[in-house]
Amino acid sequence: MKPSTEEDTTLERLLECDIKKGLDPKVILTRQKLAQKAQEEPKFRFYSLYGLINRSDVLETAWRLVRENRGAPGVDGISIEDIVRQEEGPKKLLTEISVELQNKTYKPKPIRRVYIPKADGSQRPLGIPTVKDRVVQMATTLILEPIFEADFLDCSYGFRPGISAHEGIREISDEIKQGRTTVYDADMKGYFDSIPHDKLLACVRMRVTDSSVLKLIRMWLQAPIMEPPKDKGGGPTITYPTKGTPQGGVISPLLSNLYLHWFDVIFHKDGGPGKMINAKLIRFADDFVVLTRFRSYQTEEFIRRKLEEWMGLVLNKEKTKVVDLTQKKSSIDFLGFNLRFVRSKYNSGQYLKIEPKKKALAKARAAIREILNRKNNYLPVDEVVQRVNRFLVGWAEYFAIGHPSAAFTKMDHFVEERMRRHLQKRSQRGYKKGVDETWYQVFRRLGLKRLTEICEASR
Repeated sequence: MKPSTEEDTTLERLLECDIKKGLDPKVILTRQKLAQKAQEEPKFRFYSLYGLINRSDVLETAWRLVRENRGAPGVDGISIEDIVRQEEGPKKLLTEISVELQNKTYKPKPIRRVYIPKADGSQRPLGIPTVKDRVVQMATTLILEPIFEADFLDCSYGFRPGISAHEGIREISDEIKQGRTTVYDADMKGYFDSIPHDKLLACVRMRVTDSSVLKLIRMWLQAPIMEPPKDKGGGPTITYPTKGTPQGGVISPLLSNLYLHWFDVIFHKDGGPGKMINAKLIRFADDFVVLTRFRSYQTEEFIRRKLEEWMGLVLNKEKTKVVDLTQKKSSIDFLGFNLRFVRSKYNSGQYLKIEPKKKALAKARAAIREILNRKNNYLPVDEVVQRVNRFLVGWAEYFAIGHPSAAFTKMDHFVEERMRRHLQKRSQRGYKKGVDETWYQVFRRLGLKRLTEICEASR
């Protein structure tokens, strides 16, 4: 685990992140007090949190965050825009929530299940709560998050305020360079949908004993799931989950992180690989790697036993692997990046190369194709270019670390070729360039950005 410093405390990180998000000052102060109490008293159990969740400033902040996150409507078909357009706007919704919470009559609606295609051809199940339920979940997250943040270890990088995936990648890079080149790359089957409810609630109770808050969480975990019709003429089906927390729920990232936090703890305790062989665990939500100086079958068995027998989860044995990065052509993929040793062009040595993995490039190309699809021919050229630029800026910001220049150059060529095709097919006569104008000059005139230029400008 990376050493903590006085400048990098939980309180300071939370404060900086909350200010950046523009949270209500009273909410920020409450979160600071909760984090400080949790930090000063590691065994303290919070018994009076329900009233904080129902505070008007907390609910208003929760609504604003839900609105900024946007998202599709739930089973009731009510969208964020519908709520904004109603006569009293969100005030009516927040009043309704407050009254139901106060009277203990709040009950979540079923979760709307949707399936998102994955790169390998399978589908990722998402659960979409109603906007109303998302607001209550967000308010609860605002209160619970600082408490659990005080407990989370430095090896955890996912779904945490003020901590980014880049920090996890840099940590992996540092550990590999220090000689931990044997990597246990774990993959779990359907993690979000397989967390045992009883064990998850036990994890929550380690810090929270407020029965009303525990009841809220239990209701969200047990909320019925409305599956889409299997046949065109059929109707939706209802299932009642006995395990899992829906991926797509506002509070699910915090709960899923909390559950695996106890794997982090046991990993670093006496008898665990963190102490026994000084192994390094780096986890981003349910994706994690363990780095060691040599292969340890005891460590592999420890991980399997703790995850499957102790925590009730399932490792994907086909995708879980051990990689020795000192071997030729060996590499690991983590959080969209590929890490491997390559020969240096300037001397006889080698260096650890970090660049976007092939699947990340494929997904980016698919996104560009979607933006430059024929169905968008009706849009003004300026609007199309803006959409492409927005995607490229976000993609460049994420993949700027490491050695992305080769991948960025390939993507730039792909984008410009797709843009040229798009402009040519917008009308039967094709796009009219200026006299002696090159396509490169056309793209510059239209303001199309290049990944290589974005990367240089941000340095």
